[in-house]
Amino acid sequence: MNWNPVSWYSVSVQFLSDVRAEYRKVTWPSRKEAIAGTIGVVVLVAIMTGVLSLVDLVLSSVIQLILP
Repeated sequence: MNWNPVSWYSVSVQFLSDVRAEYRKVTWPSRKEAIAGTIGVVVLVAIMTGVLSLVDLVLSSVIQLILP
């Protein structure tokens, strides 16, 4: 790439034009889909938190039995 500011400008304009074209191709989820996805993530995080908490509790109990 040249160090010429005119070259930078033309490359930047082309880049922004490409970004705009790609942005127009994006299909956004509907409100219902976004809410369902969010609820799914929250439920999955809650389940994983419970599982990891249980594993932590068991491992800490084992360590307490091993170490006096």
